[in-house]
Amino acid sequence: MQTIITENQEQIAELCRQHHVRSLAVFGSAARDDFDPARSDVDLLVEFGPLSDLEYAPNYFSLLRSFDRLFGRRVDMLTDPSIRNPYLRKSIECDKVYLYAA
Repeated sequence: MQTIITENQEQIAELCRQHHVRSLAVFGSAARDDFDPARSDVDLLVEFGPLSDLEYAPNYFSLLRSFDRLFGRRVDMLTDPSIRNPYLRKSIECDKVYLYAA
């Protein structure tokens, strides 16, 4: 796992608590050895705890912006129901490393 993740573990956990995250995993290059600090984004898989329909979108986008700022780079954040491509799902399953679990 990349330094950009390991150096920010406490802040990641705090953001997860603030945003009602049940679990958070990193996948893609940030979870592997091919991460390029100059160009790579950070790919995250998030599962939220119970949220009302009115809370979900503001909570999701607030967390996404918070991770963008924390890592100083673009973050792509997926939820399990949004992953419809079986090849992408398999790739995520192979790479993912859990960062937080409530």
